[in-house]
Amino acid sequence: MMIETVLGSEYAEKVLMFIFIRGKGYASEIASFFGADLATIQNQLNKFERGGVLVSLSVGRTRVFTLNPAWVFLPELSALLEKAFSYYPPGEMERY
Repeated sequence: MMIETVLGSEYAEKVLMFIFIRGKGYASEIASFFGADLATIQNQLNKFERGGVLVSLSVGRTRVFTLNPAWVFLPELSALLEKAFSYYPPGEMERY
């Protein structure tokens, strides 16, 4: 991981990168993708939503998260995530 130190945790980076690259994501999908504990991913998603970084929409019984287009720092966060992703190993880039 490239920016986990800045974001505070490995899973903060993973959650944001997943949603940045794919445009959206839900907790069980993200947890499965990374082989992570579902509660850990849910907590991270909720933290980002409380902070205004993410927004969610209920689709049936599933909460789908996206980056919040109204968040004031979205351009800067997107630039940081894009830059970090450009340094990921090719195999990891393809996996996303």
